[in-house]
Amino acid sequence: MKLAQKLTQKVKLNQTLRSWLPILQAPVDELKEALEPFIKDNPFASIEQNKSRFPKNFYNELYKSSPNESLESQALHHESLYEKLYSQINAPLFPTTKSCQIANLIIECINNEGYFEWDDKVLKEFSIDEVERIRARFAYLEPTGVGAKDYKESFLFQLEDLCDDEKIYALAKMIICDMENIGSYTKDKNYEAALKIIKKFKNPPAIEYLEDEREIIPDIFVYNINGSIEVKINDEYYPDIIIDADGVDEKCDFVSSRIKEAKDLIDALEMRKSTLYKIGLMIIEYQYDYFFGGDIKPMKLKDIADDLGRNPSTISRAIQNKFISSQRGVVPLKSFFAAAASEEISNAALKEFLKNLIKNENRQKPLSDESILNSIEKEFDIKLVRRTITKYRKMLGIASSNERKKIYAINA
Repeated sequence: MKLAQKLTQKVKLNQTLRSWLPILQAPVDELKEALEPFIKDNPFASIEQNKSRFPKNFYNELYKSSPNESLESQALHHESLYEKLYSQINAPLFPTTKSCQIANLIIECINNEGYFEWDDKVLKEFSIDEVERIRARFAYLEPTGVGAKDYKESFLFQLEDLCDDEKIYALAKMIICDMENIGSYTKDKNYEAALKIIKKFKNPPAIEYLEDEREIIPDIFVYNINGSIEVKINDEYYPDIIIDADGVDEKCDFVSSRIKEAKDLIDALEMRKSTLYKIGLMIIEYQYDYFFGGDIKPMKLKDIADDLGRNPSTISRAIQNKFISSQRGVVPLKSFFAAAASEEISNAALKEFLKNLIKNENRQKPLSDESILNSIEKEFDIKLVRRTITKYRKMLGIASSNERKKIYAINA
């Protein structure tokens, strides 16, 4: 009898898990679609999306509400081209109040493709020379090529970022300026190399911002209230599974089995919430300093899997396409599982250290990647190779030492 009961419980658990895993893996805004296959043949169950909880002006109203709610509104936000540009208008490229003012006005004259269009009304207080002197510095902003007047100038901006070889650079520049006669350069020995670089250029420069943007909806909210951390699951986006068996005999095998299936699906949905909530708690435990401005520490899927009594593959499914919102912004759950440069040091910590080195470097003699490597090895007592530093630097959007020297010279 006991064996039979155990087998029955195991079968029930397996049925719930079969429903639970795809539901666990689905992004929160696709839950309804993930649930529908499980009830398509069930006449006693239906799914209702909680749209009524989100009126048309819901996201705007959140900005006027409490601090906790405004955090949620920020979580639903995706950085636009213009926010990306405004965030870069600061030193060292724009060290004075006037240069920042002109740069901000230039951004107002940039269209959605990333090209600059002169507007007398916007730029009336400044001369063409003043505006052009500041606009030239946009060659060093992201996305590369933005702020140019046309595709040729955009290509020249991008060329600065992609080519270090002087001969290839010179030829590529000639080709770009004389694109109508590109055939006349085919005999140059560097033609293929120059053309290969030109083919990498984006046109228009803000093309990635023209693509359809997917609304980022976090699964987990982390609130920092008076120094205390709180976790909340974004269950407002969870659809409701409605069971309606009025007027039917629930003792009938067909009816009872379908009602049971619907209830199992509700259980699976609750298991999803519970699992993500526990993952959120474990992330806070492991990454507590991060939520107060610190670095992300090394963390493995196995760390959480062991603590939760789950398989690492289950945790891997759980964090895919999931986001967590805190006062530090909206980040993917998987970003907390930082690869480790050593047992105690995460790549994120090394990148932060690298950024601080560049921020405080001697502008007359910017740090080379080799110098940065030496500083990091000394600071963290680890061994790396120079190409790792180069990779980190590029990932952070930091120019090479030679390029930074040019930028500092412009400011001077």
